[in-house]
Amino acid sequence: MANNEEQTYALKDKLKELVNTIVENDDFTVHAADEAITALSVLRDMKCSASFSHKLDRLSVSVPPQFRCPISGHVMTDPVILANGQVNVTNVPSIAAALWLQRQNYHVMVNCRKTYDRPFIQRWLNEIHKTCPQTQNVLSHSILSPNYLVHDMISRWCKEHGIELPMPIGEMDNGEVSEAHKYRLSSCKEHGIELPMPIGEIDNGEVSEAHKYRLSSLLHKLSLSTLDQKEAASELRLLSKRMPSFRTLFGDSEVIQKLLTPFSPGMACIDPELQEDLITAVLNLSIDEKNKRVFAEDEKLIAFIIDSLKSGTIQTRSNAAAAVLSLSALDINKHIIGKTGAIKYLVDLLENGHPSAMKDAASAIFNLCIAHENKARTVREGAIQVILSKIIMDHVLVDELLALLALLSSHSKAVEALGSHGAVPFLMDILRDDSVSDRSKENCVAILYIVFFNNKTKRKEIRDDEIANGTLSKLAQCGTSRAKRKACGILDRLKIAQSSTLEGLFAVNFK
Repeated sequence: MANNEEQTYALKDKLKELVNTIVENDDFTVHAADEAITALSVLRDMKCSASFSHKLDRLSVSVPPQFRCPISGHVMTDPVILANGQVNVTNVPSIAAALWLQRQNYHVMVNCRKTYDRPFIQRWLNEIHKTCPQTQNVLSHSILSPNYLVHDMISRWCKEHGIELPMPIGEMDNGEVSEAHKYRLSSCKEHGIELPMPIGEIDNGEVSEAHKYRLSSLLHKLSLSTLDQKEAASELRLLSKRMPSFRTLFGDSEVIQKLLTPFSPGMACIDPELQEDLITAVLNLSIDEKNKRVFAEDEKLIAFIIDSLKSGTIQTRSNAAAAVLSLSALDINKHIIGKTGAIKYLVDLLENGHPSAMKDAASAIFNLCIAHENKARTVREGAIQVILSKIIMDHVLVDELLALLALLSSHSKAVEALGSHGAVPFLMDILRDDSVSDRSKENCVAILYIVFFNNKTKRKEIRDDEIANGTLSKLAQCGTSRAKRKACGILDRLKIAQSSTLEGLFAVNFK
């Protein structure tokens, strides 16, 4: 409640300032008028929400799980059935009958597994190409039908508990988020009731003035107290995740600088929670293709990513690695990021991080090393030894790390490192392991192929293993087509070498 009063006072002060500007200056801007209108509308909405908030203050209930959308986890306002042949109500002839049975305390089994809130399932179908959110199976069709039974049950439950359920997204008339609606959501959440996102957070692909005003307000909060910064960063994290169109507002260096206001390179670490929210927001924002180039060229932002790779919570470090992965999708960014020293901290995270963070680090390194110059940097930071240790000793991320090792092995320095760290017998062991995936065996033999043809000191080691175990011969018979090609290439060379040795022996004996 205190927060609501503080917001009211702040809005009144803002409105007073704007009105004075408009009244006293003949050349006031249209932007100032728009801001005044917005502030006045927000105050009106907040006033209208007073009766609703009074009800919620007395509320302490648990929302039935069948009333939540499986995608959003929030109470459904427009429940629809994803038609796929399943019946949503079992042995109940009508809505009226179902409601009557419930009033008589009979258990009516409602199968809500295929019932979703319309805006969320519609967005899912648009973005995920007609697959079921729960089974991932491709749908033969994607017809959405209103689930009147579930809607009536939710409405009746809300009425019984004195909750005013927001209108469905499609019924809101202006496409903007009222403060009353936002306050209703936050108040419900305080009492354990999560309602759907307002229209402003269901992205329609367009950026409204309300979005710009909201961003401006949040960026301003990032320059205030730590508490304000944390609140703003948390909201920016959510908005950047949920709203692709909101991400487009960050393709400007001035906005980026304001986003990073709490961060000062080389200074004491910022609050860990604040840092995690900010780096996660950066990760979400980097998904936008236009932001990738701008972000990679911003020195302060790259410094923030590197600082987050070095320190912070494991989630912070993991998301920083994921941000590098996202930004390095552009070829030019691979070169830019490679020169910043980020690879060193990615290798450190790979060596010492949690498995989930290790995977992000490995993926980021892989992406960067598509640029040949970054392979030398990665080898120089000790990546070969770290990768071998993780596979041999820890048995983690075997497929991913072998793929990275295969990519690195195309560099001469990596071949030297593989030889000096005793990789050959270990790679042979993997080829003999029936539990190892075909993909890993392909990468193993590809690495051996490069080592064999580029490191003469290791040829005898490979030949001796083949004589003792026939590892490559078996792979040449039973492996994938790619594995067979590499294995046969080594075997053919071994036969030539063996033939030359025998001819030399015969020549000596003949003399």
